[in-house]
Amino acid sequence: MTARNILFIMCDQLRWDHLGCAGHPYLRTPNLDALARRGVRFTQAYVQSGICGPSRMSYYTGRYVSSHGATHNRVPLSVGEVTLGWHLREAGRTLALAGKTHVLPDARGMARLQLDGQHDLAALLKEGWFTLVDRHDGHHAEPDSAYAHWLRRRGYDSRDPWTDYVIAVEDAEGRVHNGWKMRHARLPARVREEHSETAYTTDVAIDFMAERGDEPWVLHLSYVKPHWPYIAPAPYHAMYSPDQCLPVSRHPDERGPGAHPVFRAFQEEEVSRNFQDDACIATVRPAYQGLITQLDDHLGRVWEAMERLGRWRDTLVIFCSDHGDYLGDHWLGEKELFHDTVQRVPFLLYDPSPDADATRGTADARFVEAIDVVPTVLDTLNLDRAEHLVEGRSLLPLTRGASPEWRTHVISELDWTFRGARRRLGHSTGQHHAWMIRDARHKYVHWSSGHRPQLFDLEADPHEFHDLGADAAHAPTCAAMRDGLLDWFTRLKRRTTLTWAEAELRTDRHKAAGVFYGEW
Repeated sequence: MTARNILFIMCDQLRWDHLGCAGHPYLRTPNLDALARRGVRFTQAYVQSGICGPSRMSYYTGRYVSSHGATHNRVPLSVGEVTLGWHLREAGRTLALAGKTHVLPDARGMARLQLDGQHDLAALLKEGWFTLVDRHDGHHAEPDSAYAHWLRRRGYDSRDPWTDYVIAVEDAEGRVHNGWKMRHARLPARVREEHSETAYTTDVAIDFMAERGDEPWVLHLSYVKPHWPYIAPAPYHAMYSPDQCLPVSRHPDERGPGAHPVFRAFQEEEVSRNFQDDACIATVRPAYQGLITQLDDHLGRVWEAMERLGRWRDTLVIFCSDHGDYLGDHWLGEKELFHDTVQRVPFLLYDPSPDADATRGTADARFVEAIDVVPTVLDTLNLDRAEHLVEGRSLLPLTRGASPEWRTHVISELDWTFRGARRRLGHSTGQHHAWMIRDARHKYVHWSSGHRPQLFDLEADPHEFHDLGADAAHAPTCAAMRDGLLDWFTRLKRRTTLTWAEAELRTDRHKAAGVFYGEW
């Protein structure tokens, strides 16, 4: 059956290698593994930025960061950018949200349009054209959120139950500790598991699907976990031991005198210095894995609801992450930089069409990007593909066994203006950007602000330990990769106010408009 519904699931900060179906030897993810068997697992999927905000804006617009301009967290997406929600609205559909988006209102743009907060259009623009079932971003206190009120009704007596219960822990002596301190990740959250963020967001999504019945829908189910704070509810906090975690991937050369200066500056961030401590790694990684298994268990509830409601027959399911997490790899914590640890993400696609039967349970190694979600959704619903705007490609031909000419590389971008690394390198506020191009053999990073490039030979050095960017012998490869970046940059879609069909109608039409310049 052709899909009428879309379930677009995103996790926050979930590494590509932390799924059972991706080969993790200990991590239990039976429900995501089952989804992979139902559909296609894309093994080389990459985000357009290793930071939540810009990555998600690329997912939601189908456009590269250089095109949509929301380059970092708390950089608003321009009110003029077109998102999936608007594409759906043009077709009489809505894009529902349960969970996190990281969308920040473009206050200046809305002021220019003279839209106040009470206007229906203003409400949609503030949310990036999402229609809220429930929004919970889970990175800071939200005392007036629906989740906070829901917790209070269940006995969590606090003005800020998220801080006081969801990410707080209690030791054996009854002392309450702040979950922001990573040393406490070995202890269970003070909130009961069934009242956790993951459980709550799952409940919201299942209720939404049930309430819609046979009416078509598009739902973005967006979990805040396994993103920090790394506090898991019992029993998931103690489900894994340190020896059931992947070994830390790092090399002494990455800290040596030849290491790239920006890379070294990021290693001096507080979160990186803490993750250079083996005790921190041994505490956080098991909790991180517990949060993933908890997520998987609740996705099992989603799969059961879809079975009960008959939704597997008419719903396209996308599962992905906005980026990974270093967890001490490369002597780093958090995310942002260009190692596959951060840039490569899990990406599962279930297509209910009989045309996709031949690819079920397969792993596809062709390059996929975050920007491919929007065109895939539009293609699935037989809507206008907006080719003058959208820079990604529909994945339906790949799920249905076609072999179109496909991309040979992926692109990611970083605006590092906002990090202390900039100050440690003596740079004033301004334009501090980097771009990555990765093909099957090499990864090249171009840094602004006068810094040399980075280059990795992924065949000889799959763990990305040895930066060849300063080696004159590899200058021709660097030049070729930089040319690839330039070619990509020239192909960005900047003319967004006219469709291609309209551009065709306006081509060489001056005489029809009564303009006869150049005649003799």
